[in-house]
Amino acid sequence: MANEEMSAAGAAGLVELREVVDARGSLIVAEVRSQLPFAAERIFIISGVPEGEPRGIHAHRECQQFLICVNGSAKAMFDDGDRRRVVTLNRASQGLYMPAMTWGTQYDYSPDAVLVVLASHPYDAGDYIHDYDEFLALKEG
Repeated sequence: MANEEMSAAGAAGLVELREVVDARGSLIVAEVRSQLPFAAERIFIISGVPEGEPRGIHAHRECQQFLICVNGSAKAMFDDGDRRRVVTLNRASQGLYMPAMTWGTQYDYSPDAVLVVLASHPYDAGDYIHDYDEFLALKEG
C-alpha cells in the first residue's frame, strides 16, 4: 500500500519507511504527516513473548497505532469489520498503520522479536474493545 493511499483513505495497511544505508549502517526515518498520520502520544515495546502467545486481540475506539518490528518477526492480523488481512512484520523499514476501530492481533513472534508500537493517545482502559462481536456492532452502528 502506498503511503498516499494509507493517509488519504485512512485505511489500515503497510507503510514503507525511508531507509538510508551507507558504510556507517542503516538509518530509518518515519516522519509525522508524510508517513505517520498522527503524532505519537505513547510508545511501548513488546519483547520476550512466549512461543504461541498472542498479543493485542482488541480494537481501539479512538486510538490509532503504528507497529514496527525492529528485530525478529511477528505476524499481524488486522480487521476493519469487512476485510481481514495478515502480514508479517520483519523489517524495521516497514510499519503497519492501524487506524481507530481496527481489530488487531499479533502472534507467531520469533524468540528475538521486538515490536515497537506508537499510539496516538495515552493509555485509556475505556478506549479498548475486547469483544469482537461488540466491535462489529459498533462498526455497523
